[in-house]
Amino acid sequence: MEKIAGDNGSMISASLLGALAGSDALPFTRESYEQAIGAGGRGVKASLAAFGAAFDRARGITNTPPPGEKAAQPQAAGPGLGTAAEVSGPESLLKGWQGLAARVDALPLALRDMAFRGLKKVVDYQDIAYGGEYLDRLDRAVVLDSAEHDYALSISAAKHLANAMCYDDMIRVADLKTRSTRDQRVRREVGVKDGSILQVTEYFHPRIEEFCGTLPAGLGSYIEARPKLAAFLDRRINHGRRIRTDSFAGFAALWFIGGLRRWRRRLLRHKVEAAHLERWYALA
Repeated sequence: MEKIAGDNGSMISASLLGALAGSDALPFTRESYEQAIGAGGRGVKASLAAFGAAFDRARGITNTPPPGEKAAQPQAAGPGLGTAAEVSGPESLLKGWQGLAARVDALPLALRDMAFRGLKKVVDYQDIAYGGEYLDRLDRAVVLDSAEHDYALSISAAKHLANAMCYDDMIRVADLKTRSTRDQRVRREVGVKDGSILQVTEYFHPRIEEFCGTLPAGLGSYIEARPKLAAFLDRRINHGRRIRTDSFAGFAALWFIGGLRRWRRRLLRHKVEAAHLERWYALA
């Protein structure tokens, strides 16, 4: 739905409404929905286009490519999957990435596509070394699997392992909210013209658990083990905050928190998540 909305220059609400209308979950005609959209008066053309595309998708109607143009075919996973990706960065990091990509290319063919997707996610989340940890853990699943089962266990492990290693914490949220790609996406979705000023307000509501999770493991455990101290701190932490990331102070605060990811492995939350992963593997 998000892609349909983006392709038509509209918001996701228009495509979601189109999918809802196309499912016949509500007793309204397509024309009644379109009339309601038209009554809004703003961005009507783009909203109707996104609505119509999602409506057709829900009905199973696919758009055929123009004459002489072939439909895009999905790329099958194969040798060189990792090294074929276009990656840029410092030479030292590129060498590390190429080493990880070579390890993916050495995996069973059926596993490479999912493994490479997981590797990209993990490296983007943390760093090259974290990608190596991901592949080390994935290798443990491959040893337990076989071609007779089409490496189903390994493929599932590649997916869920990446998700588990990329857990959401305050550092991750702050990192994503201060990336230039997010600013570009927000401007595109809102329809802000070049040169116009965009004000963005982020809402945060941290709890004592999130606060302790971003502390060194020893200190965070110390606070959590003392309910009175944890309750005292929670009364001062546990309330909503609105941060203007279009201001220097607001952006700098989140940028600083996002930069803490280089120390993430020393923090309490990482210790807890790593222990969960080890228990998960113990059940395999």
